[in-house]
Amino acid sequence: MEREYHVCTGCALLCDDIELREEENKTIIDSACRKGVAWIKNCQHPLECTVDAKDATPQDAIEKAAEILKNAKKPLIFGMGNSSLKAQEKAIELAKKTNACIDDTSSFCQGPIVEAILNDKIKSCTLDEVRDKADIIVYWGCDPSNSHPRHLSKFSYFPRGKMRQRGWEEDRTAIAIDVRKSDTAIICEDNFYQIPPKADAEFAMALTEALSGKVPKVTFGIKPKEILELANILKKAEFGVIFAGLGVVYSMHDLSPMENLLEALNKKTDFHLMPMVGQYNMRGFNHLLFDKTGYINRVSFEGENIDHGPQCSVVEVLKEKKADAALIMGSDPLSSLPGSIAANLKEIPTIVIDPCKTFTSQIADVTIPAAVTGVECKGEAIRMDGVEIELKQMKESDKMADADILEKIMEAI
Repeated sequence: MEREYHVCTGCALLCDDIELREEENKTIIDSACRKGVAWIKNCQHPLECTVDAKDATPQDAIEKAAEILKNAKKPLIFGMGNSSLKAQEKAIELAKKTNACIDDTSSFCQGPIVEAILNDKIKSCTLDEVRDKADIIVYWGCDPSNSHPRHLSKFSYFPRGKMRQRGWEEDRTAIAIDVRKSDTAIICEDNFYQIPPKADAEFAMALTEALSGKVPKVTFGIKPKEILELANILKKAEFGVIFAGLGVVYSMHDLSPMENLLEALNKKTDFHLMPMVGQYNMRGFNHLLFDKTGYINRVSFEGENIDHGPQCSVVEVLKEKKADAALIMGSDPLSSLPGSIAANLKEIPTIVIDPCKTFTSQIADVTIPAAVTGVECKGEAIRMDGVEIELKQMKESDKMADADILEKIMEAI
């Protein structure tokens, strides 16, 4: 019997070697990590279809959602990181049709790095290239051992690659730069550099100085000799990669220190940077919106005009109470945004499209359950490295795909 493999949408690694088999009336999930298994098994509290907190048919909920968006002068559309490319495209179309602000979680996480990559300011690569070629791997401000449990074993440090046949013991060097000794830092052993919070830019500039032949200085406890030794390791790489986590994004006012470091490294060797994206298709939304508007997030449509900037972000739109309705898809701003800002959702009509109950769905005027893409319906997504991946359906479901829900809402407006 031919083995059938599926893609796990539990995180942005989109691992493509997942197998499902039946054993004693139970579905056994092989190869998935703990996050993947939980995701594929689906939520413990599925979202129910409601209008004004009362049970409703999907058609009634869709019609009510369309009514809310049609009557709104400036709706907010937010989320989409856990939606298929088709659904994201429909969300952008809906934003244009309703003159909405549209944004996703990248506006307060990995967005700056993705934007720099798409604008060719930072050199990046694919996960397959990392597995096959990388000999120097830097985990900066991230802990993939916990955030992306199969990252080290499937793509970065432990696997044997085409050019790394001797394995991690001889062919790869792992380095961690972080504010704490994470589980990933423990694996890196002596190649762990602990820096204070907000010191990432200073450390990146010190490494750039070291690569330029200058004596580096920092205001914290790492000695110049240690920085010079690290710079020496980095510049001897045959194929190097920095996996940048939220620690980098939240620490740096802008990415210029990291861009300068990459530029200095690439004068001496072949070095790349990749964002440690969390939601499985956050990067997909960034790519689609960039192709259509030139921006990856924080966009406001007004007829043929496009506005972009912090004033169009979900944080500012809610904080300044600019939106008079909201459509939240595959996200939970009540749990991820500051309470004082997210609470403003309670003051406007809110629609939630999601497979599971969330804090946000509990205050929503309309809730519409959606199938989990890659589990209960098929679709496409863009992996954390920018590679498009096809997602097959794993099991049957009577729930609609999020793309179909958006299509029906647009038809009803």
